[in-house]
Amino acid sequence: MTADPVTADPVTTVAVAVERRLEALLMVADEPQSLVDLATAVGEPVPVVRRAVEALVADFDGVDGGVRRGFELREVGVGWRFYVREEHDPVVRDFVMTQNPSRLSQAALETLAVIAYKQPITRSSIAQIRAVNVDSVVRTLLGRGLVTESSTDPETGATTYETTELLLTHLGISSLDELPLISPLLSDGSGGFDDAH
Repeated sequence: MTADPVTADPVTTVAVAVERRLEALLMVADEPQSLVDLATAVGEPVPVVRRAVEALVADFDGVDGGVRRGFELREVGVGWRFYVREEHDPVVRDFVMTQNPSRLSQAALETLAVIAYKQPITRSSIAQIRAVNVDSVVRTLLGRGLVTESSTDPETGATTYETTELLLTHLGISSLDELPLISPLLSDGSGGFDDAH
């Protein structure tokens, strides 16, 4: 039975509203979000946000007789983010692989090369090297299982990425040491600026 909004406990009503706003924010977040960032986004004190996050975790875990969801809200490094529950990884991986064409775009291939040669690397570092926003491309590579979140950068708190065994399988190599040297493909700069017209 739904509580009458007029007689409902105002504290409970506010708590539920904070939970719903946090849920919406976390649904679209690409990176784990700290409690401070979440509190700033919803305009509530950190202790209120901490309680709301704990309530969401319990809700998604099916505590108190609720339904355990296929995803979980998990703290990683310095923040919180939604993840597929481990037991559902195979069905999600199969779905992603069948929904996406097997060929990667040029942008995805370039981003994958940057990660392969510079790993572990943060998303912002990849963007600096490629000089474009790489958020959607990194999501695609994560969805394809070609890269994974590996750790948290100790200086910035940003998530770092590295390639997976699946990439090695696709490339037909057994380790990253077998990747071709990239230096012979780069200009040595001997041409200077004389060629620029």
